[in-house]
Amino acid sequence: MARTISQKDPIHVRLMKRIESTSALDPLVGLYGRLAGPLTGSPARKRALQGDWAGHAIHPPLTDVPIGTWVSASLLDLLGGRRARPAATRLVGLGILAALPTALTGLAEWRSIDRESQRVGVLHASTNSVALALYTASWLARHRDRHARGVLLGLAGGSVAGLGAYLGGHLTEVRKISTHHPGFDR
Repeated sequence: MARTISQKDPIHVRLMKRIESTSALDPLVGLYGRLAGPLTGSPARKRALQGDWAGHAIHPPLTDVPIGTWVSASLLDLLGGRRARPAATRLVGLGILAALPTALTGLAEWRSIDRESQRVGVLHASTNSVALALYTASWLARHRDRHARGVLLGLAGGSVAGLGAYLGGHLTEVRKISTHHPGFDR
């Protein structure tokens, strides 16, 4: 159900309501649906990726791994000096590796939600894909001894990841998207 957009609402509320009601995002929703189906298709795989075994969605806590490693890398870049460069580079690489299972669990959650939430979800996933591309470019630059370029790419990736996190927070906190074991309904 589309939400009413009121000019009395703060700009961030109006923006999120506009995203939720923008049917122009539906082709992207269809594309993600075609991608999500084969990756999370079987009921057993979908339940595993949604965290049925844990009792609740595992996507939100998994997001802490790439975000945490990337933020830590930026802190080392900004405060650690030259000696911290190898550790920062490893942290960027670990965040890149952690992004794959995080994205898969997000796709599993996304498949079960309403159209308005899926519209926000495709922007969340697309934004995080841009962040991942920036961090991958950062990691490559660092390995080519272009550390300053790698730092700048990482800071850009962090900025984009922050936007992705905002969109993800909207899904979990406002739209209440998160699977859980039915036993918690009692």
